[in-house]
Amino acid sequence: MEKPFGHVCATFRDFLLRLFNKEFLIFLFFLLLSGVFWLIMTLNESMERDISVPVEIVNVPEDVVITSDIHDTIKVTLRDKGYTMGAYFYGQDIQPLKVNFANYAKADGHATVSNAEMQRLLRQQLYKSTEIVAVKPEKMDLYFNHGTHKKVPVVYKGRVTAAHNYYVTRIQMEPDSVTVYALNSTLEKIDEVSTEYLSLSELNANTVKDLRLERITGVKTVPSQVKVDILVDILTEKTIEVPITAVNMPEGKVLRTFPSVVKVTMVAGSQLVDEIRASDFRVEVDYHDIEKSPSERCSLHLTAIPAVVNRATMEIEQVDYLIEQK
Repeated sequence: MEKPFGHVCATFRDFLLRLFNKEFLIFLFFLLLSGVFWLIMTLNESMERDISVPVEIVNVPEDVVITSDIHDTIKVTLRDKGYTMGAYFYGQDIQPLKVNFANYAKADGHATVSNAEMQRLLRQQLYKSTEIVAVKPEKMDLYFNHGTHKKVPVVYKGRVTAAHNYYVTRIQMEPDSVTVYALNSTLEKIDEVSTEYLSLSELNANTVKDLRLERITGVKTVPSQVKVDILVDILTEKTIEVPITAVNMPEGKVLRTFPSVVKVTMVAGSQLVDEIRASDFRVEVDYHDIEKSPSERCSLHLTAIPAVVNRATMEIEQVDYLIEQK
């Protein structure tokens, strides 16, 4: 067993000697040397890279509420030698851009940090050789006030439809109102806040969505999003008998109809249909109609229908009648 094993080891040793002979090692040396030269040349060339720089608003007074969205980062395009750019990415971390609120705030509740000003603040921590090619956004707009606010209702913005034989019973928000912060001139124009637009169709079950509120320039809403509950119910058919009522009758006269009640068929949600009563409807005969167009039968009018009812119809639209003198 030892002899074959020794033969294998000797064969492997001879292979390594042939592989790592003098010529091969020289080839590896020059290959490594050319790679180093290429890297040095590459790093010595100018290049552009995009970096993200955090932004911090500092020295904001306690009584000030910033009512606009704050850019938490800016995108910066830098140009410099490759080794300098490498220092930014793998060595020296660029610190957050600190914007001193007091330096830019104006009495009208608006502060603007220009692109040139952002570059000035950024340059303080860059190498002198580094060129700032671009900064986005072009400027930073801040709106603020000193706590002026009011509470307004939230309204759903969108379109909701139910599946066949279903209907949307209601759409409710939680919370149903929010606090808005803005300048007095802006607050006077705000009576409600809408959700972001959402369209839903063919609903056959209750649906819950978290929606952000519509953004208004210079306005901060607390909270900034709401939970929307869209309640759906299946439609159920029901028929009830509703008394016929005569209206506009002259004094001393009584109108009797045959029959005295009429069947009304309606469709409503399964959770509400059992609560619907005949007294929720009103079926009328108008004496003025009889005077204008005398006939053996009078027309019925369904004048009151509960809001929760869909497609209410009467079984008949005319009945026999008799006018009696009291």
